[in-house]
Amino acid sequence: MIDVVRVLERAAQFRGLPLAIRTDQGPEFTSKALDQWAYKNGVQLKLIEAGKPTQNAYIESFNGRFRDECLNDHWFTSLAEARIRISVWRRDYNEHRPHSALNYQTPAEFAANCRINKEIKAVKETKTDF
Repeated sequence: MIDVVRVLERAAQFRGLPLAIRTDQGPEFTSKALDQWAYKNGVQLKLIEAGKPTQNAYIESFNGRFRDECLNDHWFTSLAEARIRISVWRRDYNEHRPHSALNYQTPAEFAANCRINKEIKAVKETKTDF
């Protein structure tokens, strides 16, 4: 089973903590360890109802695309090969493909613009008149 807490800790180092995480009801997402981590970090866990994948449509769409375009297209002969091919696919998906849901920006462009807007907002909030 995936150590979700370890993955989230690593992601938080680069992206910061989210306000909430929406997941399905898989055992890796209903563990006591994840619940404690979320409570300790002030992150709300939002579980979708069983049998209601439309409540998590974005990730269901991503999973389908990942399966169709990457996993089903390759017969991996080793874990190392799988990691390389998945990394190449992920880089293409995040850095080269515009997404209509992101106003036709790539996810990388969208994330960069969010960071810039957050920094501008922080500067405006700390600006004082002399």
